[in-house]
Amino acid sequence: MLNTSETANTSDVDVRDLMANIGKKARVAARVLATAPTSQKNTGLTAMAAAIRAATPEILSANAQDLDLMKANGQLDSFIDRGTLNEERVEAIACALEDIAKLDDPVGSSIAQWTRPNGLDISRIRTPLGVIGVIYESRPNVTADAGALCLKAGNAVILRGGSDTINSNVVIHKALQSGLAEAGLPVDVIQIVPIKDRAAVGEMLKGLNGNLDVIIPRGGRSLVARVQDEARVPVFAHLEGLVHIFVDKKADLDKAIDIVTNSKLRRTGVCGAAETLLVDEAVVATHLPPILAALQQKGCEIRGDEEVLMLCPTANAASEEDWATEYQDAIISVKIVSGLDEAIEHIGEYGSNHTDCIITEDQIAVRKFFAQVDSAIVLHNASTQFADGGEFGMGAEIGIATGRMHARGPVGVEQLTSFKYVVRGTGQTRP
Repeated sequence: MLNTSETANTSDVDVRDLMANIGKKARVAARVLATAPTSQKNTGLTAMAAAIRAATPEILSANAQDLDLMKANGQLDSFIDRGTLNEERVEAIACALEDIAKLDDPVGSSIAQWTRPNGLDISRIRTPLGVIGVIYESRPNVTADAGALCLKAGNAVILRGGSDTINSNVVIHKALQSGLAEAGLPVDVIQIVPIKDRAAVGEMLKGLNGNLDVIIPRGGRSLVARVQDEARVPVFAHLEGLVHIFVDKKADLDKAIDIVTNSKLRRTGVCGAAETLLVDEAVVATHLPPILAALQQKGCEIRGDEEVLMLCPTANAASEEDWATEYQDAIISVKIVSGLDEAIEHIGEYGSNHTDCIITEDQIAVRKFFAQVDSAIVLHNASTQFADGGEFGMGAEIGIATGRMHARGPVGVEQLTSFKYVVRGTGQTRP
């Protein structure tokens, strides 16, 4: 494998051969891991956490290189924030690995069991998917989260992180492999694509000669679109987080102010950050001015429709494009709607099926919102920044799947498994 200093000099690397070899090694490792006992996987995870802590100075040094390049390339502050590591965030990575070790092992667990009239005993049992490819942008913590979740679910994983944080990713990966070796597990269970060449992504999308079973993209619309268009293997779609909050006519004002500001501004670059605020016209006079004032006080730009501009002269006019934009920045689009029905209609037209929230004290409105908003995550009276596998008690996540097949919402260990049917008989034959 290339070391960190070599990642930028890959002109002499045959990408096709490199990726084919990575795929072969992953398949071999996956077969070993599929039968590894839970105790061995957990030992690996705790050893990985210890290795991450021990490598903190090296990780932060590599991350400083990445940040310098991102700043030199004029990246947005929110994008830089996603790629930034400090001692607290490195410790959070280590803690997430330990949390995943504490989760129940899904492999071999029974999803359902029944007995047929002829005496056949049938069980549906969780099994690993096999070899997973994860293609992601900027967030170096995904290197550890994805590697650990795939390990716990019995899968080998091939990680292709963004070029912006390749130095951080390589050092984190080195620590993960150290933990695997300490536990006696194949180090090829977690591999990283060590080059920036985008042709490597193309090889993954082709399936690595049948050695890749599923691909999980985590990034912007252009990345996900490419993966969905070109992939020859199944894809767990993770579309952009075009997140809405609807302030209903029966919303508590204090709750609304706290939830909206936290949803938008806690971290603007995460996929659960709110991008559009919808407000019932019945509470515009009482609720909208203080909400907008709280947002602006914290440095958020407001882009609103005509009615919003009348109430907030310092806001900017929203265009049609704004309703379909994931800003990932301290910007929010604001629209006044006639009520719950129009809010649901707006979300249906512009949303990305990721995460949407209603703020109200009306339980009938909540039930209607939950039933009619077709998003992977719907919330009532809670910040949209809770759209996270760790906050769901899943230890961590690879991403938020917005499709409707197999995995939906936070992709944790259970979502990284398939199943098979185990049928036990006593000599039955079919007439």
